[in-house]
Amino acid sequence: MTALIIHGHFYQPPRENPWTGRIEREAGAAPFHDWNERIHAECYAPNAVAKIVAEDGRITGVTNNYEHISFNFGPTLLSWLETHHPDTYRRVLTADATSIPQRSGHGNAIAQAYGHAILPLCNDHDLLTQVAWGLADFRHRFKRDPESLWLPETACNDRTLSVLIEQGLRYVILAPNQALVVRQIGTEQWTEVNEETLDTSQPYVYEHMDGSGRSIVIFFYNASASKAVAFEKALTSSQRLAEHFKRSVGDHAMLSIATDGETYGHHFKFGELCLAHLLTTEAASFGFELTNYGEYLDNHPPRLSVKIQHGISGEGSSWSCVHGLGRWSRDCGCHTGGDEGWNQQWREPLRRALEFLRDAAAEEFSAAGSEVFRNPWEARNAYIQVVLDEDSRFEFLRIQARPNLSQTEERQALRLMEMQRYSLLMFTSCGWFFSELSGIETLQVLKYAGRVLELLTELGLRSPRDEFLRLLSRARSNIEENGTGADIFRKLIESAPRVLA
Repeated sequence: MTALIIHGHFYQPPRENPWTGRIEREAGAAPFHDWNERIHAECYAPNAVAKIVAEDGRITGVTNNYEHISFNFGPTLLSWLETHHPDTYRRVLTADATSIPQRSGHGNAIAQAYGHAILPLCNDHDLLTQVAWGLADFRHRFKRDPESLWLPETACNDRTLSVLIEQGLRYVILAPNQALVVRQIGTEQWTEVNEETLDTSQPYVYEHMDGSGRSIVIFFYNASASKAVAFEKALTSSQRLAEHFKRSVGDHAMLSIATDGETYGHHFKFGELCLAHLLTTEAASFGFELTNYGEYLDNHPPRLSVKIQHGISGEGSSWSCVHGLGRWSRDCGCHTGGDEGWNQQWREPLRRALEFLRDAAAEEFSAAGSEVFRNPWEARNAYIQVVLDEDSRFEFLRIQARPNLSQTEERQALRLMEMQRYSLLMFTSCGWFFSELSGIETLQVLKYAGRVLELLTELGLRSPRDEFLRLLSRARSNIEENGTGADIFRKLIESAPRVLA
């Protein structure tokens, strides 16, 4: 039997208004209230109760697809599901628990970096917090330690992988174009590889860049089979999908597929039905045995080492930008949607403005936080417990705060942490992914920036608003009447109502 691992990356950006905590109506998601609701109805819920349909159209059974595939759910999406669709949320958690005994003690779920920031573009403090919060969120929900963490957009470089190694993670999933050279363990000769020549049926050892010998395993997904699922309408027939998988794997022992989880039902209507039939019927009949990465690694320890692509100036690489990480930092040519003649020259000044605000807020946080916390940066990494359970704030303060704070100082301490939480969310990757500066995803990260500025003022700290707007004015919308990023910020962020009508 050939091992088959299908990984689904299920994720939506946080959409809540930072002043109200609620999601506003999103017209593009009609007839649903917002995109979370629409994609839940088309993907997340159907995959939890996927129908198995016979050739004559009869429903012969129902399965929870999450029980059979490797998957990650974004922490902010799980938080939304827990509140708005607890039954789907429960089925996701139950699927992982059910998979553990079926997969030799390895659950199907893996963690994800918390706010879906592009980790190689983060500074050191934010990189660590994004990882630490993602791992803590996973432990809180799935009641076990994760073996892996999904890197948003599979964006990574040596610094990012080193942090994962230091956090004790066992493996990570990357795109085949991210491999640079490989060699047999115990030998000295490195061989250059690319997407076509890399053997994706093998796990690879990646060693920490400090030379300590510490390591993590990298699985590279099969590009041909994954692209067929994601972009080439392979989900129109479970039999044809299985045939494609059989051709892709050849005589290798394992086939690994990775796509956005939304592929199954949202991007392709009824994709969850095709997946369900493949998992319960076609896979076995075509000689595939379903497994996950943890179980496979137990039985197939790596025989090869790998080094990864460095990208431009060492920034790293990803699965959705052929220019490394350009999609989230400059007008590289990658985009989704938009009219003819549009450009994404707004990306770089947007990032520069938000990085300036992040650094200015961090300087104020470090100084003011040192007055109320034993170590403000360690406290920030621990603050995820309050994000997950507001009632834990007293325990958080008992451990992290300096002794004998007044109630006013305690409130100030928690507001400092909220300022940093919104600072982290400013870098949600979707803010740069699409075509236009005034799109809903970019407006969302600007809302977080507005909340950071507001909290600085409320805390009596220095606000860098004027310089932030000056930098933001260098970003220009493709829609002439929108003007610059500064114009958009003044009109749509600062002037927006703070409570729902």
